[in-house]
Amino acid sequence: MADELSLEKEIASLPKGYISRKNICGKIRYYHQWTENGKKISKYLDDAAAMELSVLIDRRRSLEKELRALKLMLPRGGYTFKSDVLMGKALIPFIESVRGFERRFCFAQLENYLKQPTNGKVFILYGLRRTGKTTMIRQAIASFGGYDLERTAFIQTKPGISLGEINSDLKRLVSHGCKYVFIDEITQAEDFIEGAALLSDIYAASGIKIVLSGTDSLGFKLSESEELYDRCILLHTTWIPYREFEHVLKIKGIDEYIRYGGTMILGGKHYNELVTFRNKKNTDEYIDSAIARNIQHSLRFYQDGGHFRHLAKLYEKNELTSAINRVIEDINHRFTIDVLTNDFKSHDLGISKRNLRKDHRSPNDILDRIDNGKFVEGLRKALEILNKNEQSILITDTHRIEIKEYLDLLDITVDIPTEFIPVKDDRIYRTVITQPGLRYCQADALVKQLLRDKEFQQISAKERNAIQERILNEIRGRMMEEIILLETRMAYPDKEVFRLQFAVGEFDMVVVDPEKITTEIYEIKHSRERVKEQYKNLLDREKCNLTEFRFGTITRKAVIYRGDDGCDGDIEYLNVENYLRSLNVNPF
Repeated sequence: MADELSLEKEIASLPKGYISRKNICGKIRYYHQWTENGKKISKYLDDAAAMELSVLIDRRRSLEKELRALKLMLPRGGYTFKSDVLMGKALIPFIESVRGFERRFCFAQLENYLKQPTNGKVFILYGLRRTGKTTMIRQAIASFGGYDLERTAFIQTKPGISLGEINSDLKRLVSHGCKYVFIDEITQAEDFIEGAALLSDIYAASGIKIVLSGTDSLGFKLSESEELYDRCILLHTTWIPYREFEHVLKIKGIDEYIRYGGTMILGGKHYNELVTFRNKKNTDEYIDSAIARNIQHSLRFYQDGGHFRHLAKLYEKNELTSAINRVIEDINHRFTIDVLTNDFKSHDLGISKRNLRKDHRSPNDILDRIDNGKFVEGLRKALEILNKNEQSILITDTHRIEIKEYLDLLDITVDIPTEFIPVKDDRIYRTVITQPGLRYCQADALVKQLLRDKEFQQISAKERNAIQERILNEIRGRMMEEIILLETRMAYPDKEVFRLQFAVGEFDMVVVDPEKITTEIYEIKHSRERVKEQYKNLLDREKCNLTEFRFGTITRKAVIYRGDDGCDGDIEYLNVENYLRSLNVNPF
């Protein structure tokens, strides 16, 4: 049986009325008669036209009968949707505001799903809050022409709704001829994970295009492995590479990406006035609502909470969200400690001392006068004390491992390996937070808090500010390394990308092509200046020989920094923004 909207459209295209026969002077005459605006109209027909029109009128009567039967099957007395539903022309105000927005690069995958022949699968927009999921839905609807728009519905799921109630709404929409249904916040349905197959096996299988999105993206990952196995297409939105951040938001510069990268809502006319990582309070709220509650909500409803494993006791005590927050903070605290204890001891500190001393606007010798060892040790101790003071619950290594597993599933954390020459038995990994704004804001707030310590209050405000800027510059430099390593790894999945540590010194990034047995070596510097010390490791013959012996012929030596592209002898200088723009990144 056809749907209501299709029947009404075809009926409207067919002639109304009936054909009358009159005997005039012994001859049969045919007339098409119908009523229009209260007046009866009659039109003479020849025999051929009468026969053709008779077939069309019979078709109309048959369809009208079918429509009456269909309406008898629908709820009487008006139907009240269980969800908030917009359909057809009612969608126009909903989509108008996004018409001028740039599209995310991954939008093409959603567009292909909507345009391709039906395949019995649902499409899932999977990612954290404020990464453009609902905007992509609105952009998809805005791309429809008039006829397709009339057959489109958007469902905003209400908290606490059941999948059965959503099913009732879907039945009603399909009966009205809907062919495209977008369901936002579907994971608010408490039984979604367990019953999601309904959407693919009934609706998608019958030709309806179903697009789902929700902030509890872990629920989609869990349902993919269970109810929606091989019946869904997942599109990840959490990670936003630099090139896409710049293109969509029209915000340029690696430092801007470090400060705010991770969401699609930075400033002005670009998506939203709110800046997610503007301050510690906003960042903590984002971690709590977009990450911690995401994990807790999904685990609560998956297998009746049976997937909590060792996290069950924390959940029962209502401390799981706090524990997730603590693990994320701990990852960032360890990152900050590592920056302070490692980078501050490198030759870069000497470069910074010289640069500060020679600064034409405000020369400063603070880094010459401070006791560097005492300073770093004081900050390190303060960080560790801060961890202990803030820790309200005991989190074991088992808890951390399980929470980290879920952070990896949500694409929030990625581990970048470090290789060693001479070879070590154990590999070590650097945990990268894929939303740089989140990491930077927490590190910034942590440094500011540390510098309020009574020991550092003995230093003048000007000197404290110089120390703070020095630390933050080190953090930005370390984060720039992480961003380049992560994006290079994602751009070249068939290559090996890692840091290479020697007994003394390191290469910040090594890219190995195992098929060609070739190697590229890089230094990464958060600097606009070209200084020979930056690439001394790249020219170290012993390090290069050891690298070629283990990984393959070195075909490129380059420094990635914030200055202009160029060369210094055999060493390439690559502007960081240009380098990141050149990468064809395929997120996760």
